[in-house]
Amino acid sequence: MRKKIVAGNWKMNTTVPEGVELAKAVAAKAKEVPAGVELVVAPPFTHLALVADALKGSPVKLSAQNCADKEKGAYTGEVSVAMLCSVGCDYTILGHSERRQYYGETDAKLVEKTKLALAAGLKVILCVGENLDEREAGKHFDVVSNQTKAVLYNFTAEDMKNIVVAYEPVWAIGTGKTATAEQAEEIHACIRKVLADKFGAQVADDTTILYGGSCKPSNAKELFAQPDIDGGLIGGAALKAEDFIGIAVSF
Repeated sequence: MRKKIVAGNWKMNTTVPEGVELAKAVAAKAKEVPAGVELVVAPPFTHLALVADALKGSPVKLSAQNCADKEKGAYTGEVSVAMLCSVGCDYTILGHSERRQYYGETDAKLVEKTKLALAAGLKVILCVGENLDEREAGKHFDVVSNQTKAVLYNFTAEDMKNIVVAYEPVWAIGTGKTATAEQAEEIHACIRKVLADKFGAQVADDTTILYGGSCKPSNAKELFAQPDIDGGLIGGAALKAEDFIGIAVSF
């Protein structure tokens, strides 16, 4: 049975003291979450070491929001996978729609980042998803399929054991539009087929695919009831421990 995951992407929110308090609150409530559901928090880089301390003794995993595509060197402002490992990260998020849209992240760069992360022992949450224009043009299946292939077809079935895919309907984030559970499910099923075509049915069936489009306590149960949705990559609702745990208990 594939792993259920609820991951909180804090984005560029909270000061370090606020982040530590949020992490402590999530850790304190983690016992409410059903067995077999993994909680992950992804604070800003500045918070990672202190949040790691705050999570000690809890089952909550720590993720970065990004990593560099180089091992080390004269790359001012970048953060390497070795640095992430040294503060206790278990995961890194890669290819988030905001990184693609605002910072020009390419699939080729994501391949390099994923290689470095996996080699260092980090698990990867790889994000894919279409924007509003692509959705309205009926290109959503092609866009998501192509993004998935462009990165993951460079890896092996063994590598896939440490890769989680997160589907983000970019058009449904902060736009007032909402993806229905059925719309989310059909894309998740599409991603699973793309994986099956390359790696075989077993690997595809074992890969965790998260939904990343405005998941809240009010709609999580319906989303998580879909056969190919294995959890969520949570944005705004991850900034309140009660809401975050409220999503995780929806399984």
